[in-house]
Amino acid sequence: MLERIARGEVPAKHHIASRDAFGALRHEECITRDGFEGPYTIAYHVHRPHTHQPGASPHGWPAPEAAAPAGLLKRHYLTQSMARRPGPPVDARTPLLFNDDVVLSVAFPDADDPVYVVNGDGDDCIFVHAGGGVVRSILGDLPFGPDDYVVIPRGIPHRIVLTPGVAQHWFVVECRGGLHLPKQWRNEVGQLRMDAPYCHRDFRPVTFRGPLDEGIRAVVVKRLDRFHAFELDHPILDVVGWDGSVYPFAFPILNFQPRAGLVHLPPTWHGTFATRGALICSFVPRVVDFHPEAVPCPYPHSSVDCDEVLFYCRGNFTSRRGVGPGSVSFHPMGIPHGPHPGAYEGSLGARETSELAVMLDTVKPLHPTPFALQTEDPSYQRSFVG
Repeated sequence: MLERIARGEVPAKHHIASRDAFGALRHEECITRDGFEGPYTIAYHVHRPHTHQPGASPHGWPAPEAAAPAGLLKRHYLTQSMARRPGPPVDARTPLLFNDDVVLSVAFPDADDPVYVVNGDGDDCIFVHAGGGVVRSILGDLPFGPDDYVVIPRGIPHRIVLTPGVAQHWFVVECRGGLHLPKQWRNEVGQLRMDAPYCHRDFRPVTFRGPLDEGIRAVVVKRLDRFHAFELDHPILDVVGWDGSVYPFAFPILNFQPRAGLVHLPPTWHGTFATRGALICSFVPRVVDFHPEAVPCPYPHSSVDCDEVLFYCRGNFTSRRGVGPGSVSFHPMGIPHGPHPGAYEGSLGARETSELAVMLDTVKPLHPTPFALQTEDPSYQRSFVG
């Protein structure tokens, strides 16, 4: 979470009566994390927010399921050419890799969400490789576009309205243990440090809108990877004010301030978001190492504790060949990984890199889904030989 903000009409204290101009009592809703011990937001509704009744809805994306066990190999998934699930965002995700902490998916939605969606399983972190639109939630509207990270906290009712006529391509990380900014970038009062790779001004929170009736009464709640439909008897967008630190926000990846050193710095310096069991990193165009004999290309790495996933966006990927925008590489723990033949030597003398990519390191092993196997590049492991 970022920082506490207040929008609209809120009373002087928590849990006291809030009334409209005619004396009608508004209904306080506490949206909490970690029980009542973590960050929270309090929203004030015109109607009672908990009057939903079971309904019928065919919406939802597939639950992640592990494919049959396969060999321990470096793998490359060509998401740019995979079979796509059409429809709104609530239906369009295709899970590729998962464990108990994260689910990594791609999505190519082509329609607006016709229902409101509540993810009860995790925070959604969407990297917008292409496309744009608006996340419309009970707390306000959040416009987004290409190269944005869009974070939608667990439990926030929302729907996504797409920019008309624009093709969408998203890389989605469902963070089942919650998403936060890495602790090393904050001071003791929670403010981002002056030496952090971003500042508070780089983040865009929702813009409060006030009550709105779109005529939609259907809500779909995802819990334990199943989708449950409900119907309301009132508009869901009835919040007149709220305050707290749990709300959707966007972060443009190019606002990340990369670090350079005398020699190559480890990926932790690119850490952008943290979640239980994983670190999400941003590789953005940057100057590289400036020791006269530095090897700018990432060194070969024997990772015994982490799986590594990279979603490639654009630019010259100095350590890889055969990957392009939309490629996903998966290098599992247990076997070394590193640059393709010639890349290590070829990087000598380089002064900058133009690559743009999103990376995850996960503590628990990731399981490929059958969808991932359907789009796998079978020649990737052999490409490291020569």
